[in-house]
Amino acid sequence: MSLTSTAFSPQVPTGPSAADLLRRGREHYRRGELKDAIALFQAGLALVTMMSIATATDMAADLHAALANAFMLCDDLDSAAENYKAALRLAPHLVACWCNLGNVHLKTGMAQQAIALYLEALRLNPAHRPSRTNLVQALVATRQYVLAQVLLGELIEEVPDDASLHAELGKVCFELKQIEDAIAHFERAAVLAPERADNLYWIGAIRQAIGETEAAETAYERAVRLHPVLRRPATRSPASFRVLALFAPFVGNTPIAYLFRDCAYQTDILSLSPSIRPDLASLAREADVVVNLVCDADQGAAILPLADEIARRLGKPVVNEPEKILRTTRDATAVALAGIPGCRVPRTWRIAAGQVLPLPGSELTFPLLARPAGTHGGDFFARFEDRDALTAFLAERASEDRYLIEPIDYRSADGRFRKYRFIFVGEQMLPYHLAIGDGWKLHRDSTDMASQDWMQREEEQFLRDPKSVFTARHHDVLRTIGSRIGLDYFGIDCALDDQENLVVFEVNASMLVHDENPDFPYKDPFVRRIKTAFDAMLARRAGAMPELGLN
Repeated sequence: MSLTSTAFSPQVPTGPSAADLLRRGREHYRRGELKDAIALFQAGLALVTMMSIATATDMAADLHAALANAFMLCDDLDSAAENYKAALRLAPHLVACWCNLGNVHLKTGMAQQAIALYLEALRLNPAHRPSRTNLVQALVATRQYVLAQVLLGELIEEVPDDASLHAELGKVCFELKQIEDAIAHFERAAVLAPERADNLYWIGAIRQAIGETEAAETAYERAVRLHPVLRRPATRSPASFRVLALFAPFVGNTPIAYLFRDCAYQTDILSLSPSIRPDLASLAREADVVVNLVCDADQGAAILPLADEIARRLGKPVVNEPEKILRTTRDATAVALAGIPGCRVPRTWRIAAGQVLPLPGSELTFPLLARPAGTHGGDFFARFEDRDALTAFLAERASEDRYLIEPIDYRSADGRFRKYRFIFVGEQMLPYHLAIGDGWKLHRDSTDMASQDWMQREEEQFLRDPKSVFTARHHDVLRTIGSRIGLDYFGIDCALDDQENLVVFEVNASMLVHDENPDFPYKDPFVRRIKTAFDAMLARRAGAMPELGLN
């Protein structure tokens, strides 16, 4: 019997290799079939464990990088970050992975950490363009505008016809208060990308702010016709929720430069125009909460009914309902707040355009204050001691409505005037600033507080402990005022007279809140508290967080 010897050898796998799975996964990725791509990349990583160390390292790094890219497109940022880090542990020379890991940090609100990752990518490859452009975004997010400006200048030298770079440089120049340069870059961006409405909105807003009304109107009209909605993406992905803000060019709007900055929610700003009817069904699908920004009942009298109609038809929760804004003229507010114990509201008369003295049914007692309707601050606001002087003022402004206001002496015991501002946010009542001066027409920017330490200490004490100035009785009065006004977000300027009554000057949603206080750094935490409360209020109204009982 002859025996045939059989040689035994290990079986060779007949399935696809890790390289095959990587190639096939990339094909699915390019077609947008991300789930299939992720499954193939993960299968490839499972096979890598069976390969020799020499060949496995590079293959595993490529698979982790490809898997991370797919997770990024799926908005699974945690998984993306985990895989980018795994790829870099195996292959720290992968420039794109450093850049993309920076993108993950930028999307999740960690801009400072993103900067370090972009810089590492640029250390490996100083010419890597995605790292340079994304570094600009991170520098802007951390308000390092000078560095962003330098980098944008270099990028524009290389690609002078890139509209997005000019637009970004326009924003940076605006933040640096280089207004003419900002306009020039936005105008260049508008020429290079005429289909982009956002550049025209910027031009309109800047020209309006510097008083170039006709040019601003032209820019706004072009922008609204191109696209009535300006989108501000969230600082992270996915956005926590979505806000639709109703905005009306050339009438009073709630100042939002600070409130809508660095938000975890997406903000779409709809410019209202009687001649353009937006697609409300589409807007409703893209919104969780509506914020009405049209806040001046005098300036916005013609557009507020349109805002009210749109807000109602969208069928979403509304912050600062337009119908309530219409009831916040100075004369209507004086009537609404009359009769509150411990509260003094100046009597206020409205003089219609073309109307002259005397007012029917009223005996005027001098002195009196007068100002045009729809104005704030000290512009065209004066005190008159007799009828002749007042009549001359009213005649000069005869083409517009005007207010006559009873003056109230609110001097403190030391002879100075003190005006306090609270911001109401939902159920919270938060201190914002104190102005101390020597005259009755008191505005924070015209005071000497920047050079007076004692004034700053007094303001800081008020911010830290409002109850050191306003007693429980005063807080009850303020709460009653908030209830009668009925808005979700608004401010009140007030004082205390010599009898400790609360004196009310102005109550509306037009009051400015900002964080540019280099001379008053102690204000920063209290300003941030207002924005935190504002963001939380929107989140609750959008259903993104539970309703809370706040004091």
